[in-house]
Amino acid sequence: MGDNEWLNGQFAWSDRLGIYVPALKEDWDTIGRARQTAVLEFWENVRGAIPDRVIIFEEQIKIKQELLFTEEDFEASCRLNGEIAELASRINDLHIWFRTQQDLDEETKRHG
Repeated sequence: MGDNEWLNGQFAWSDRLGIYVPALKEDWDTIGRARQTAVLEFWENVRGAIPDRVIIFEEQIKIKQELLFTEEDFEASCRLNGEIAELASRINDLHIWFRTQQDLDEETKRHG
């Protein structure tokens, strides 16, 4: 298996978040330094897109909040509240993934 094919297999697309997320097929300690570096470089590129994804979700929340403010139908209000909560959950998950880089860097330094 080529290195690019291997690297692509270490990440999975998340429709919910709109980014690739790590899905390592092997234990971090068992892969070589070159592959660890490739994973970290790929992840750094993905990680760089996370703030833009957060902004998109925040804008969607603002739109839904404006709709909620004028909505008079209870069921529609409940639906909008649910959609806002789901978008907020996505933002929270993105923040967690954004901090993942620090964990990977620390792991690499301990074993490097």
